[in-house]
Amino acid sequence: MIRRLRTVEGQTDPLPVWEGLRALGEVVRAPWGGYLVTGFEACSQVLRSRTWLVPDFAWQERQPDPRRWQELATQELTRTLSRLNAPTHTCQRRALGNPFDRATLERMRPRIAALASGLLDDLEDRLRTDGEADFVHTVGEHLPVRTVGEWLRIPEEHHAHILDFAHRQAYAQELLPTRNELALAAQATREMRVFFTELIRDRRARPGDDALTGWIHHWDAQHPDDRAAADQVIYNLTMFITIASLETSAVLLTNAVRFATENPARAEWLRAHPEHIEDLVEETLRYDPPVWLNSHVAAEDTVLAGTPLAKDTTVHVLYGSAAHDPRRNPDPHVFDVLRGGGHLTFGSGAHYCLGAALARLEARELITQVLERFPTLRPTAPPLYDTSRLVFRRITSLKVTT
Repeated sequence: MIRRLRTVEGQTDPLPVWEGLRALGEVVRAPWGGYLVTGFEACSQVLRSRTWLVPDFAWQERQPDPRRWQELATQELTRTLSRLNAPTHTCQRRALGNPFDRATLERMRPRIAALASGLLDDLEDRLRTDGEADFVHTVGEHLPVRTVGEWLRIPEEHHAHILDFAHRQAYAQELLPTRNELALAAQATREMRVFFTELIRDRRARPGDDALTGWIHHWDAQHPDDRAAADQVIYNLTMFITIASLETSAVLLTNAVRFATENPARAEWLRAHPEHIEDLVEETLRYDPPVWLNSHVAAEDTVLAGTPLAKDTTVHVLYGSAAHDPRRNPDPHVFDVLRGGGHLTFGSGAHYCLGAALARLEARELITQVLERFPTLRPTAPPLYDTSRLVFRRITSLKVTT
């Protein structure tokens, strides 16, 4: 069933796989070791409970074959927030605060709306010229990188390079990456190091009114006698927050446009009831989450959904399976804007996604404008996917027309 997720059919419609895995139980032994967690409540427990940690350096060093974890790209990611446990994780999250609080988002809203409008101008031009356009390459991939680029004051001339190494670096986060994928991720990591190191050096020389300048001031004060230590933390934060905001948001934006426009009656209803665009975004996040799984390890001997698990056991939280658990969301195979159901797409607990509110804002602004400007926009075919991905979804193409 896991192999089916690496096929065109499995990527296009993973729901039979989620159903099949749930039929095997709440906690299912995986062929490569570890366990797959399939039910909503069990997944939520792993994400929220202090009994479960992320696989940090200490855990990696205790593994029978630590070579798997010594790859360049893996080591780089293990230094970022997503792979830190308390107290280091707590310290960095507190230092960041809530980077996308309500006041910040309100300040960003007009500019995000303008960025979306400009990209939709490009889409309109492409549709007028060719009669068809690729939404991913024209809009979906670009709004997230332009948004974070403005927030961190990264010039637009660098955006294409950032997208390119972010796509390649994501292979290091795969469940069972191949040697070739790890080599691609390693090269992407080297390029990231050069790019973000130079960015931080340039911002030190020319500070501004932006988040990166603020991080530099804060961590320089925390490490007044150790510039290298400060630079390492700043690099980890800048690199991680930049690349983490790209592919996941692009998938959300593309899927939201797809679900908003593929059914003419739904599109017309949303235009008449724009207050439910937020509900469309939430149902999109539930129905087809941009992240399919996340790995955690047991901090101690424990029991999960009736299954005894020893300390250091790895479990893989299946977001898609959890969101389609009929005990949490009845008729989960139905896309229902008014469902009001639940999902774990942004995680939960200590590692709840920092950019969740920003991603929702981008989606709301984009869908609002698409519905207003393109009343007859429709996908011409199902999306195309990177079929090698099991962790981070990547939609490579969505053709649309009017």
